[in-house]
Formats: sequence, structure tokens, C-alpha cells
Amino acid sequence: MTDVPRSEAPAFPELPPVERVRPGLWSVPVPIPNNPLGYVLVYVFETDRGPYLIDAGWNTDDAYGTLVDSLEQAGYDIKRVQGVLVTHIHPDHYGLAGRIREASGAWVGLHPADARLIQDRYEDPHELLERIGAMLRRDGAPPEEIETLQNASMPVRPWVDAVTPDVLIEDGDKPEVPGWDLSAIWTPGHSPGHLCFYEPANRLMLSGDHVLPRITPNISFHPQAGPDPLGDYLSSLDKVGRYDAAEVLPAHEHRFADLQGRVSELKGHHHARFEEVVVALRGGHDTAWQIASQMTWSRPWDEYRGWERRAAANETLAHLTYLEKQGRVSETVGEPSVWSLVELARPA
Repeated sequence: MTDVPRSEAPAFPELPPVERVRPGLWSVPVPIPNNPLGYVLVYVFETDRGPYLIDAGWNTDDAYGTLVDSLEQAGYDIKRVQGVLVTHIHPDHYGLAGRIREASGAWVGLHPADARLIQDRYEDPHELLERIGAMLRRDGAPPEEIETLQNASMPVRPWVDAVTPDVLIEDGDKPEVPGWDLSAIWTPGHSPGHLCFYEPANRLMLSGDHVLPRITPNISFHPQAGPDPLGDYLSSLDKVGRYDAAEVLPAHEHRFADLQGRVSELKGHHHARFEEVVVALRGGHDTAWQIASQMTWSRPWDEYRGWERRAAANETLAHLTYLEKQGRVSETVGEPSVWSLVELARPA
């Protein structure tokens, strides 16, 4: 889910062409089924050993076939892929990694914080689903919707070949990609182990879903998100904003310049959201579900269903959690939790 004004929301865009971004570096679009984003951009680094990929795509036959054909168009054989550096474990980035490894013997790299989530998320989600149900009751979701919302993400499980990573990539690591000086930047928020990669020779920031040119990534509070995902995300924006990037290579949409300017826009977006939360609370809306219904989304709240509805409520909860840590709101825990503004004492 992304926060795009309705008039600007993407509508199943056609795949862009396979492009050479720099000598020895290619952008390869891989389709995402039934999603308005349309595709994920896989980046291919040429080396004397064979290609290395950043991200993989969904585990569908169409996506895999497109990746194979696009690699051939760029002059590479998928059987020669040496490594897959996964920015995070969402299906459109991690889903095909196992299939690529099976075809080529490539290693798969992931940040440890995301690697720890694989078992509960993709292999045995029973306990996670119970925790999601408890979270939805905390949100104040309508009782008749909870079962549907609780299971809303389960249809994507077949689109992930859940494999244990061969390489754990920590903040500051330099993954083995011969001839390239890539540095890993840990940027939690969109997922706990999200990674960006910086390439200094060409001043390139490969930003995954952390910084996108036009849309904002969903930052949700959920059972696998950590205690303050939005706080993590805002700190991570500052972290990447300190890099001297001539161009940003995101996982969706298109390449762009002015990393610092986009970081400022994203921070401004969330500060505007904080004010929407405050206005909703002052208007008597006191559960995360009620507050979500008053906020600005890419479509009217009443048009959201299933996973989109859950994601919006959890993004609202992420904003509430951040404001609570800042001392601006407080939670009376329950099913549902009730939120209230903290009236700060004014000096005499």
C-alpha cells in the first residue's frame, strides 16, 4: 500500500524496457501480478564471474520467464548468476530468490533482522496470524471483518520460495560483487531488515522500497515490525540523506536525482500525517481504526478492502506509536485500545 493522491495512483503500468544504467549495470523490470505498481526493478551488476542481482521479483512463472528473457537481452544467462542481494523479504523482492539459486547456485543475501522473520512469515504463520488477530482487535477493527483481515496476506505465500539466506548482510558490509564497491546501508522501517546499497564510483543509491520517487512506502506497526517502525524509518531517511548520490535507483517506478530533496518530502509527508492524527483525536475519534478512517489515503477509506484496509489501520497505528514515544499521545490498552492527546503543561 502506498499513499498516492487518487488522481496520481498508478494503474497497472506497462513494463519499461531493459536499460543499461551505467556500463556493466542494468535495470530489469519484473512483473508483479495483480498490483498497480506493475513491476519491481531488478538491478544487474556485471562482473568477471557472472552477474549479481539486487532483488529478484515474485515467484510466478511469468515473473521468472521475464527475468530469464530480460537477462538474455542484456547479455546474461540466469544459470551464471553468482549472488542475489535482497533488499527485504517482501514477496516482490525476495520471492524468486530461491528459484534463482536453484537455477544457478547463486548465494542469497539478506539482513539478519529480516532473515529472522522467514519462518513465522512464510513457513509456519499460525502463531503470527494469532498475533495479527490480537493486533486488529487492539486497532478496533469491526469484529465481522477480523477473520478476513487476519488472513488477508496469506494469498501471496505461494509467490515466495522461502529460502534461508546463505549470506547475512549487516549495516556497513561490502558484499562480494567483484569490481564493484557496494556498501550496505541498514534502513529499517518498511521492513525491520531493509537494506539500501551505495556505489560510490558512480554515486548511485540503490534504495529498494526505502526511498521511491513519487509514492511513499507503507510503514506499518504489526507483530513483526519492531517497537517503533516509523521512528526507525524517519531515522533511516536521515541516514541515507547524508550520502552524495547523483542518482537514486529505486525498486519501483523510475530512477531520479535529488535524494536529499526526496528525503525532505517524505519526512514532510509523515509530519502532515501526524497532524491528521491530532485532528482526528480532537474530533473524538479515539481508536486506530476510527482515526484511519479520517486520514488521507490514495483512495477513500470506504473503498479499501482486505489487505489495504489492514495496512492503512496499521500505518495509522505506526503514527500513533511514534507520537506516543514523543509524549504527544497516550494509549489506554484494550480491545480496542483508546488513544488520547497528552495536554502538555504550559509555563505560567
